[in-house]
Amino acid sequence: MVGGRRTVDIRIKTMKNNHTKKQNKRRGSKFSKRTKNQNRRHIKTIDPDLLIKRSIEEEPEFFKPTKSFNEMSLDYRLKRNLESMGFVYPTQIQEETFDHLVSGRDLMGVAKTGTGKTGAFLIPIIEKSLSTNLSRSLVIVPTRELALQVEEEFNNLNGGVNLTSATCIGGTSINRDLSRLKRRHSIVIGTPGRLMDLAGREALRLDEFEVLVLDEFDRMLDMGFVTDVMKIVGSMISRKQTMLFSATLNNTQKSLIDKLLRNPIKVKVNVGAPSKDQIEQDIIRVPQGSNKFDMLLDLIDDESFEKVLVFAETKRLVDRVSKKLRQSGVRADHIHGDKSQNYRNNALNKFKRGNVQVLVATDVASRGIDVSNITHVINYQLPQTMDSYIHRIGRTGRAGNTGRAFTFVD
Repeated sequence: MVGGRRTVDIRIKTMKNNHTKKQNKRRGSKFSKRTKNQNRRHIKTIDPDLLIKRSIEEEPEFFKPTKSFNEMSLDYRLKRNLESMGFVYPTQIQEETFDHLVSGRDLMGVAKTGTGKTGAFLIPIIEKSLSTNLSRSLVIVPTRELALQVEEEFNNLNGGVNLTSATCIGGTSINRDLSRLKRRHSIVIGTPGRLMDLAGREALRLDEFEVLVLDEFDRMLDMGFVTDVMKIVGSMISRKQTMLFSATLNNTQKSLIDKLLRNPIKVKVNVGAPSKDQIEQDIIRVPQGSNKFDMLLDLIDDESFEKVLVFAETKRLVDRVSKKLRQSGVRADHIHGDKSQNYRNNALNKFKRGNVQVLVATDVASRGIDVSNITHVINYQLPQTMDSYIHRIGRTGRAGNTGRAFTFVD
């Protein structure tokens, strides 16, 4: 591990020196000029020196559950499904919230991806649905990918239970959603835009839902969904319970949260050190006249770069970088908002399975993408905000592992 780190550090120093001495010689020179011109127009608001940081080596304080799922008041079918999924004990947020959520309390949960928060709301929702057929739940998430992940976990927990669900997201056939919603579902999962569209067509009866889940609430605010979310909430006149999850919590969210929650329980979960403290962070300055794409190739050529997520600011640049990587013999794919949902799903699945070494993306992948063991995150351009930077690098250095993040600075 130490040896691998030293090898990469030497490679970066050598790379910087080499590119100060030579001009663009590879076939990507035209690409470099276009990228350079594009970067000139990019407004940089982050001090690059803030992006250099060593990880904090410390023993995380692991949560010790007081009971297993088998000892909890759960339907036998739910226990069986949890066991088949390999889950024996609840995570901290699952154990600390379960009894309160089953009893109908509102929740303010501050928890990052990887803490078991999806199970924290799905397990009590399923348990309540089994005890009363009248309960219906609406789960709102900011991205299509996160919606599909919630759907996948629901299906795993629902085996043999026979509760029904519908997932409604952009980039898919709205006619199929209209057809699905003709029947009654225990849970509907969706993104704000598609849910608003369906409600406007009177296919989604918001007044029939009693339980509301807002997942990745801070991200929804970042993406400008606050108006849609508040309109949806305002139409849920039968709402009796609200569960709100956010990776971060700040004063700007407080007034909104106060409008959404009634006397909530508050749970904040930290898994060891904050994720950004488990990540080695460094910058790579691109000397004038150097080919940044060649520098990227030199970097990921190191064998330690096993599963790499590369971020670029625009869809066009994502397309170009991905294409150039494939032309250079790198197993690469890409995702962004203009790609169909099927394409994005396939690209993510290939990345998860290891069939693709490098996934190039816009910020669509910076939150809610549950891909384990990402070894490196690379910002091909300086992000526009520190918030965006933190969300991006949070895809690595998870589950107690140390990750590495590099940012190119022109």
